[in-house]
Amino acid sequence: MPKSFHPPQRTLLGPGPSDVSPRVLEAMARPTIGHLDPLFVAMMDELKGMLQYAFRTQNALTLPVSAPGSAGMETAFVNLVEAGDQVIVCQNGVFGGRMKENVERCGAIPIMVEDAWGQPVNPNRLEDTLKAHPGVRTVAFVQAETSTGVESDSRTLVEVAHRHDCLAIVDAVTALAGTPVEVDKWGIDAVYAGSQKCLSCTPGLSPVSFNAAAVERIRKRTHKVQSWFLDLNLIMGYWGTGTKRTYHHTAPINALYGLHEALVMLQEEGIENAWARHQRNYEALRDGLEAMGLTLLVEPAHRLPQLNAVRVPEGVNEAAVRDALLNDYSIEIGAGLGPLAGKIWRIGLMGQASNPRNVCILLSALENILSAQGHSLDRGAAISAARAALVGMATEPFG
Repeated sequence: MPKSFHPPQRTLLGPGPSDVSPRVLEAMARPTIGHLDPLFVAMMDELKGMLQYAFRTQNALTLPVSAPGSAGMETAFVNLVEAGDQVIVCQNGVFGGRMKENVERCGAIPIMVEDAWGQPVNPNRLEDTLKAHPGVRTVAFVQAETSTGVESDSRTLVEVAHRHDCLAIVDAVTALAGTPVEVDKWGIDAVYAGSQKCLSCTPGLSPVSFNAAAVERIRKRTHKVQSWFLDLNLIMGYWGTGTKRTYHHTAPINALYGLHEALVMLQEEGIENAWARHQRNYEALRDGLEAMGLTLLVEPAHRLPQLNAVRVPEGVNEAAVRDALLNDYSIEIGAGLGPLAGKIWRIGLMGQASNPRNVCILLSALENILSAQGHSLDRGAAISAARAALVGMATEPFG
């Protein structure tokens, strides 16, 4: 006879999901009401407004897709790309490759701008490719590449796209609420994110936002959107304005309670404060890792504060370190993907998990595990370096 599942309490310091606040979990346990209930509809409107705050936009078409970040990606492509279109896709990691896959599945033609994994997208290479392909209407790139921890310059890349009359689709799944995403200021046309990264909600929802130019593209399509479920023309009948909504699908009601609470918490903290917190804790982690003789894959100017790719030292068993962290300390970190498999660890300090206590706990555990594997290090130096970086942060306990 099957029994109820009771998961252990983990500290999630990988590439996502991140730790979920007890406030969010409590919100999700509240009574389920109908997805057309007037009170639920009012909450939907609040949620849209708070997502506009998180994206730094006034876009009316801002909402959470009822599926994970991968569906947010697909929402952007199936609505903005038609069969036969040429789309420039910038790839510097796993998720640029998934963009290419979406373009192909739309019946469109991807034109690739490729940079090395761990390097940001090169705006000059994008410019040259646009000049060589004047028929392109869309440019797509990842701001925060989760597979490497590198951040590309969204503002500059969008400017380049717009100079060539292209719409820009931006993947901000790992970026949103951890590092600046300025949709209106940068002129981003379409952007998608995930609920499970720096928003510290559970997985399963994908915030998206489309500006007026993107909405106009969608309205002028010559063919129906190939996905019924992700067709924004239909979804807006449910997520639109006013009290009367058109049934489209049964929304994940309790998951949306959780996202609503996570966004309330983001507003309570202030998004600029959230960005600064992620940066401070990254600096402490970086100093501690370097004190252990570890190095990071990405150059300092392009590192994501919320996700760091750490090179595995020679002679260290990469998988055994992750296993020991999980089994002995109940800490999860991520492995490398693609050409970086076995060569890096991906350490996330996202959302609620970005705090000094987690920095110190992880560094202490890594010190013990690496020492046991024979990696030469100065015991205690990592914690000392991290604490030195955290001086003055009295409101956040060291643990």
